[in-house]
Amino acid sequence: MTSLFESISSWTFLIQIFIITAAMLIGNIIRRKVWFMNRSLIPTALIGGLLIFLLKLIPSFNDLIDKNTMEIITYHTLALGFIAMSLRVKKETCVTSTTKVIETGVLTIGTYIVQALVGLLITVPLFLYCIDSEWFGNIFYAGGLLLPMGYGQGPGQALNFGSIYQEHAMASGLPFQGKDFGLSIAAIGFIVGSVVGVIYMNILRRKGKLTVFSDKQGIKTTMEDYETDNDIPHSESVDKLTITLSMIFVVYMFVYLFMMAMNSLHLGNLWENSIKPLIWGFNFFWGILFASLMKMIVKFLRKREIMHREYLNDYLLNRSSGFFFDIMIVAGTAAISFENLKSFILPLILVCFLGAIATFIYINWVCKELYKGYRYEAFFAMFGTLTGTASNGMILLREIDPKYETPAANNLVLQNIPAVVLGLPILLVLGYAPNSLQATYITIGIVSVLWVIATLFLFRKRIFKKFKK
Repeated sequence: MTSLFESISSWTFLIQIFIITAAMLIGNIIRRKVWFMNRSLIPTALIGGLLIFLLKLIPSFNDLIDKNTMEIITYHTLALGFIAMSLRVKKETCVTSTTKVIETGVLTIGTYIVQALVGLLITVPLFLYCIDSEWFGNIFYAGGLLLPMGYGQGPGQALNFGSIYQEHAMASGLPFQGKDFGLSIAAIGFIVGSVVGVIYMNILRRKGKLTVFSDKQGIKTTMEDYETDNDIPHSESVDKLTITLSMIFVVYMFVYLFMMAMNSLHLGNLWENSIKPLIWGFNFFWGILFASLMKMIVKFLRKREIMHREYLNDYLLNRSSGFFFDIMIVAGTAAISFENLKSFILPLILVCFLGAIATFIYINWVCKELYKGYRYEAFFAMFGTLTGTASNGMILLREIDPKYETPAANNLVLQNIPAVVLGLPILLVLGYAPNSLQATYITIGIVSVLWVIATLFLFRKRIFKKFKK
């Protein structure tokens, strides 16, 4: 008789974890030993994901990959990574102004809007005029909105919204593979952020406009740098990492209960058709909110001396978020299907290519205006982030500002607060767009107006100067 532990089904999930972690280690070797990969600054996690993606061409290996499990891992690690980031105490030493933080948040939102407009200006005409085309026919009119999700938000949100758009497309009888389309954009975004960033960096270096630190020695930090006298001692009966992970998962448990409660409500057609489908896709946003609430509770308990130990350690939270995001990148890339990729390869190339050009031009234009004295540091931080993830932005920034002496790093970290607040209405609009072609037209109008408002705010000083003259 076969025991429970000998059953293949009991090992199915762990087999996927084995594949992800093995690919990560091999990707790290490739990145360290292959010169051009090392110089490209492509994240190790993406190399690992692409390795799995290419090995899936082998039928026997492809059978080992469970696409649904990879998508589930991508979905959950997105929220867990954001929870870990949001729990940080954030004891930054580099000083920046509140105005610059808000402006950076608005720049982030403005770039999302640019990407959304570029995506829609490609997919709507393709849907209207190429629906019967062999090369362009498998596209959804609102599919271009996955560009800011893939480039700006990364694999997790690309998967979330891709799933929503795929369901809408299927309900309309359209064979649009939204999940694979979104994940493919996210994977290409990492390459764009890293490769284009490095090429532009070397061009500027040759022109003498900046210095690239080839030794790559930034600030070396250890856990002791983040510890206080009230931290859990190393000799405690429970490991610090255990406490850290437990707090992250407890927050996520409350996120799940909250989403279940929201899902059970019935508040009319708008709620059922537009808002309710976004509840589960916003797991990362609820994670940020509940993590912030947890941090406030801990602060209150510490202030009242009910809690005597400091349980939130920034070093361990940074490591935890890095782990979750690395796993997310590998799993998200591994979840892309070759068969589905063939059905939208040309629209994908158009969206990603023109999206990269528009993103580069817009960020460079705004950074020249906003960040006097550290324009290029700000550009590389934002360009890497808004085509890949924040870690890509920090990697590029570290090449020219290894000690984070400019406010660029601090702006990038703190801008998440205004970006989340200002970006929520845009996310709601993105959830409304796939309801119909008319809703997509309305979305184009709304985001165009929002882009004008955001850009006027960012260039307000120059505009006011002209009026004064």
